[in-house]
Amino acid sequence: MRDIAGRAGVTHGLITRHFASKERLFLAAVPGHRDLEQVTAGDAATLPDRIADAFVRRMETDAAGDPLVALVRGAASDERAAADLLSAMQERSAAVYRSVLRPDGTAASDDDLDARVALVGAQTIGVAFSRYIARTDPLASMPPEQLTAYLTRMLRHILLD
Repeated sequence: MRDIAGRAGVTHGLITRHFASKERLFLAAVPGHRDLEQVTAGDAATLPDRIADAFVRRMETDAAGDPLVALVRGAASDERAAADLLSAMQERSAAVYRSVLRPDGTAASDDDLDARVALVGAQTIGVAFSRYIARTDPLASMPPEQLTAYLTRMLRHILLD
């Protein structure tokens, strides 16, 4: 973070105050998570469609630069850093998804949105690993449109059912 502050011509404290952690700075810098609000904006009923479509398009374009791929690869060498990154990703995703799924800001006493967001993350991490890192079939050879359709159905079940 000090190197980034130096390159940006600002103090380390300013970077720390604005981003709070290396993980949050990373998420702000990478495509995909940075654009989460744009992807999720719209009708809650079609949120799974937008998430699946954006995820597959993003991964098909640049899986190597995706935060999920960085998370999976990093877990092998530094479990704590990977856990911190996953926690930051889930926290941000939950806030954004909540703004679409609960636009009035209310939460039911049995609100399990945080658990459902964690399941969305687990689903997309699994797809990222199987298709874009390990490249195992049948996911690796599946046409992107078919993958998007399968993923949409899974996300619809997780988020809306």
